Amino acid sequence: MEGMQEEFKYETEVKTGGRVELEVPFEPGVHVTVFVHKSRNGTFEDLLSASESTLSFWDNSYDDEDWNCA
Repeated sequence: MEGMQEEFKYETEVKTGGRVELEVPFEPGVHVTVFVHKSRNGTFEDLLSASESTLSFWDNSYDDEDWNCA
């Protein structure tokens, strides 16, 4: 479908001379725009893990009772 954007996320390391290489699923000559974001190793994974590990906080009968009547 023309006009639709396709986004892909790649994680890689910068090579000698500041070079970044990616293999993308496009034909040669296709124009692409690349955004570069320096990641903090593991920061996002730690945050995701913390958010998932604390879901039991919401499994609270007192909270359910109050909010179900709100």
